[in-house]
Amino acid sequence: MRSVALANHLFAAGVLGINRRNAEFTLRYNPRRLYPLVDDKLRTKELAMAAGIAVPEIYTVVEIERQVRELHARLQGRKDFVIKPARGTGGEGVLVVTGKYKDSYRMANGALKTRKEVDLHVSNILGGIYSLGGESDRAMVEYRVQLDPLFESVAYQGVPDIRIVVFLGVPVMSMVRLPTRLSEGRANLHQGAIAAGIDIGTGATLTAVFRNDILREHPDTGNDVTGIRIPGWERLLELAASCYELTGMGYQGVDIVLDKDKGPMILELNARPGLNIQIANRSGLLPRLHLVEKNHDCLPDVEGRVAFAKKHFSDAY
Repeated sequence: MRSVALANHLFAAGVLGINRRNAEFTLRYNPRRLYPLVDDKLRTKELAMAAGIAVPEIYTVVEIERQVRELHARLQGRKDFVIKPARGTGGEGVLVVTGKYKDSYRMANGALKTRKEVDLHVSNILGGIYSLGGESDRAMVEYRVQLDPLFESVAYQGVPDIRIVVFLGVPVMSMVRLPTRLSEGRANLHQGAIAAGIDIGTGATLTAVFRNDILREHPDTGNDVTGIRIPGWERLLELAASCYELTGMGYQGVDIVLDKDKGPMILELNARPGLNIQIANRSGLLPRLHLVEKNHDCLPDVEGRVAFAKKHFSDAY
């Protein structure tokens, strides 16, 4: 009985569950033929660059086992970079290299990995250990985003990213994922990062969620995570909204990073964005999605969709 009462309470609050998300939104609005555009990070980057959208620079790509031996020569002179699977999911398989020490690489958590250990990791990526469906993959090496001073007090040994859920081109909900000691400096909720909701209208952070607990302070730095205003918020909303035309996906998560020198860049897109964003915002997605469904025919351009989002999905308006 308690579980039934809880389910009814969540439904009344407009909370979107995974089964309903899949049936009514991802399956309905995301054509299967378009999934490769977002599931493969290299293809996403190519699309974005062709559209003039900033993304972290790709240094090199390893596609076959023979190229693993060439990796270190290709990276000669690079002190820091990120290695990730092109078709990875959930943040698995990502190595963040912050420097070198003799013949080893220093990771974001301070640990050292030898060249052989890095080679093995890249070989595992090629073998599909981290990819969707376990299929063979490619390893991409890209620019390591530099922490924006805005987040120095609320990020632990890593760079936060901003997730904006976009439905039919309208930004409907947002959060910033903040690295923690538990997540080893990664902005990934499954690995222990925290998520602070972001008010769509103002770009200011709300309370945060850590696992299933609501909090106001970062568990490692002790600093308040609420009330942080994201600079250039209008531009970030426009970037996210433009991804509707970029991919054709009706329901997607747009992940954006802020680099201290290069500004906002799209990190990746997600056709199956998680639902914890509702906890971080203490608000359900369903009412917002239904409102967009009723009005999207009247919102043909990016500017109109962003204005609609700011008007309807913010406490400040």
